[in-house]
Amino acid sequence: MTDFKQLRVGRLARELVIQAYQATANFPAQERYGLVSQMRRAAISVGSNIAEGAGRNTDREFARFLRLARGSAHELEFQALAASDLGFLGEKDAAELRDRTGQLSRMLNMLIRHLTRND
Repeated sequence: MTDFKQLRVGRLARELVIQAYQATANFPAQERYGLVSQMRRAAISVGSNIAEGAGRNTDREFARFLRLARGSAHELEFQALAASDLGFLGEKDAAELRDRTGQLSRMLNMLIRHLTRND
């Protein structure tokens, strides 16, 4: 069992949530239950899966939840692209969100490899 709050990837996931909430704050009202909700849930899902996996008993289980977190990060990356294409998110904000999700995905990949090196 690992304390997710001590993991760099866990801290970065918390920063991603803040960034996603700030980026979606000025979306059109009609997107509140659409893209805003999807992007915020994807960001929350990244950190939630890291936290849940860290509380599991084995490295294998932890790695499984990290893969789910990585999937949510990719989902958020796509949503940032879509939001930019639709004109809801400025290119600078979209690029920053994509950069952060990319960095997080790379870190998750490294941690997954580390946890599964003996499988």
